[in-house]
Amino acid sequence: MFPIRDENPHDLTPIVTYGIIAANVAAWYFWQGLGTAPALIDSLCELGMIPGEFLHLLPAGIEVPLGPQAVCILGGSETWFMPLTSIFLHGGWMHLIGNMWFMWIFGNNVEDSMGHFRFGVFYLLCGLAATALQVASDPESGVPIVGASGAIGGVMGAYIVLYPRVRVHMVLFFGFFFYRFVVPASFMLGYWFLIQVLGGYMSIGEQVGTAFWAHIGGFAAGCLLIFGFRNPEFVKRHPHTL
Repeated sequence: MFPIRDENPHDLTPIVTYGIIAANVAAWYFWQGLGTAPALIDSLCELGMIPGEFLHLLPAGIEVPLGPQAVCILGGSETWFMPLTSIFLHGGWMHLIGNMWFMWIFGNNVEDSMGHFRFGVFYLLCGLAATALQVASDPESGVPIVGASGAIGGVMGAYIVLYPRVRVHMVLFFGFFFYRFVVPASFMLGYWFLIQVLGGYMSIGEQVGTAFWAHIGGFAAGCLLIFGFRNPEFVKRHPHTL
């Protein structure tokens, strides 16, 4: 089940939303070499959030396997910037495209509710909150945490608070066939969050490739932070807010 668009106009030009998308694409190009080796592995190891390394719970020099013939050797770089740089990195093309698509659909209206500067701060705080919960779920992990999905989860959390009744157009794939339908934002985003909670529960004590707890942390942060970041005047003029 994948969103393709929403029926939600916006007044402001969402320049920060565009800028965040551009920054992620630029990071994929300049830092990650469009997913080619060795740039991709180097970026994950040097700029991704590695809980055990960041918290100094793993010894320097330990090798962490990331896949066939790919390892991270911990302790070879500074770590203070990891929580920030990690939210602009991705593990593959589909990871990047999926995250940026969700940002494209939901970011403009959340930015519309608070203005450009506030939205930029809001996005970064949601990303940091998402990373913090993922780290707390497995603080001794040596596997890099990367992706904008936690921060975008915060955008989605804000969206469900602001615009629960907005119609979201979805597509459901059945092999070579697909089915289009429309649901309220509260259903689509609530369903997404439920999947993350179930995935987070199932991942306890396991090594999985999806940072479910980051998604949960970002979404929860967005639901809470929106009350402090929204501009009442901007919200009042929007036809779809409660």
